[in-house]
Amino acid sequence: MRMYDIIMKKRNGGRLSTEEISFFISGYTREEIPDYQVSALMMAIYFQGLDEEETLALTMAMAHSGEMLDLSAIEGVKVDKHSTGGVGDKTSLALAPMAAACGIKVAKMSGRGLGHTGGTIDKLESFKGFSTAIPQEQFIRQVNGIGISIMGQTADLAPADKKLYALRDVTATVDSMSLIASSIMSKKLAAGADAIVLDVKTGSGAFMKTEEEALALAREMVKIGNGAGRHTIAVVSDMDQPLGRAVGNALEVKEAIDTLRGQGPADFVAPCLTLGSQMLIAGGKAQDTRQARDMLQQTIETGAALKKLAQFVQAQGGDPAAVYDPSLLPRAAYTEPIPAPADGYIRQIRCDEIGMCSLMLGGGRETKDSEIDLSVGLVLTAKVGDYVKNGEPLAYMHFNDPVKAAAARERFYQAYSFGADAGEKAPVLIHRILQES
Repeated sequence: MRMYDIIMKKRNGGRLSTEEISFFISGYTREEIPDYQVSALMMAIYFQGLDEEETLALTMAMAHSGEMLDLSAIEGVKVDKHSTGGVGDKTSLALAPMAAACGIKVAKMSGRGLGHTGGTIDKLESFKGFSTAIPQEQFIRQVNGIGISIMGQTADLAPADKKLYALRDVTATVDSMSLIASSIMSKKLAAGADAIVLDVKTGSGAFMKTEEEALALAREMVKIGNGAGRHTIAVVSDMDQPLGRAVGNALEVKEAIDTLRGQGPADFVAPCLTLGSQMLIAGGKAQDTRQARDMLQQTIETGAALKKLAQFVQAQGGDPAAVYDPSLLPRAAYTEPIPAPADGYIRQIRCDEIGMCSLMLGGGRETKDSEIDLSVGLVLTAKVGDYVKNGEPLAYMHFNDPVKAAAARERFYQAYSFGADAGEKAPVLIHRILQES
């Protein structure tokens, strides 16, 4: 078998066999196939596409290119939830304790943030002493014990995906639906969960900018997951404005805690309940969404979810006192309002611009080596459809560096547009559940 023949076959619109895909993935992972040949193949795939069987074969080959976590020692159905990322998306921080309090085994691997989207691990490190760098034995023991653990992705998890993504990033081949879906799902399959609930974001703050693209990606990933024998479902949700009101690591943690106390913003609670319902159904703890939502709501009303969060934080070295007293979380030196420039209804909030404001304050990474300031960010006081008067706060900025704050404040206004009427507000959940029959 030769890489040259595989490239030519796909270039000419041919269908690659499972063996051919395995050959190039294993050879590239072992550095036996050069970058220039894989680049040529990625470009051929970009133009010719992959069919359903090819996409599944590519995903499985990448998943098996490194360590496949064996979670069989964890009792019951292991359920993972994955978001394609956005601004203010702290869903896992609230949802995982809620699901675990209902008896779901939440065994999750998460990553750090890069660019304007935040990472779950960075947010969790707002709890002093918290660590996701835990051995697999502790991960399994903890899930069996308290029902929840989140650990960082290991270098051995789907290494072929890391190599391929780096190559695609510099060869203009990132924007291929099959390659995007394979990249995400290879890591999810390697992480070992029995069921996967996907939150596919769409809008200005998401990777998939249009509803059509998000739907296509959701369907592609569901087909892959089910084809690999994992119970997989997806929800398409809006990311045309920040989720909830808080944007920034410790600020988002506080909002998640508020949510577990029954005080969360409605546009954040809604996806938590929808995604959580699917986790409970997939894990066999509820028969339908109504029952599941009632169970999740009860964990908030009884305080069980808040207690579960404290157990989880303590088990991974963090200070659980901050769960009950969020003032112990990192706090910025300064907090200032950002006033509305005129009277009117908020017609649009460019989500990506708000994310960039948080990054400029120090709340995100421009490179993988950037240091994050966990205390900074923004808390929005008005959202799309709200009426504001000139001078009223649109948001409160939390910062430590006045120079960075001045630049972020200037950019903040670029995110907003106003009108004489409220316009049509997009639903938080655009499409409910996508599941292959």
